[in-house]
Amino acid sequence: MREQNKTAKKLTGSVITIILLAVCLCITTFALVYSTVAVDNNLFQTGTIEIDLNGGKPVITGGEYLFEPGVTVEKPFYIENQGTWDVYYKLYFDNIEGGLADVLEVEIRDGATVLFDGKIAGLTKEQVGAADDILKLNERRELTISFHYPEEAGNGGQALYLSFDLKADAVQAKNNPNRLFD
Repeated sequence: MREQNKTAKKLTGSVITIILLAVCLCITTFALVYSTVAVDNNLFQTGTIEIDLNGGKPVITGGEYLFEPGVTVEKPFYIENQGTWDVYYKLYFDNIEGGLADVLEVEIRDGATVLFDGKIAGLTKEQVGAADDILKLNERRELTISFHYPEEAGNGGQALYLSFDLKADAVQAKNNPNRLFD
């Protein structure tokens, strides 16, 4: 009988241990599921960023103008936000070739507001920051770009040429107060 009591006590202890472990497992599982499902105030959405820059058409074409000291050429173009969020944007020159890049002065304006200005060689992706304003969802802006050959540059640029691509980059404005283009 003594041996049966020992066996019964061992069996009872084992059953109690199994029940306690099962209860602990259930509580831990519930806590884990609850913490991953119920995260208050954290709503994640995905979207797209898509910019239309002048319908993909060049702003100025090769051979369209002959630049000489004192000449200024102005051309209209547009930028449109076709994505799903408001964006910060920047306009810059890429694939720059030719000596006129260090001569011609460029100014990109939205009405009377100057967005970007400087020599073409200095308005590259790495050197240009975001425009000061936000391009709202579905907003289209009519912009003007002017190219000016300074008189003081003289005739030294007569044999020089210029080739470039005008490009635009954009990043979402939401949750991006520092206008980071990473």
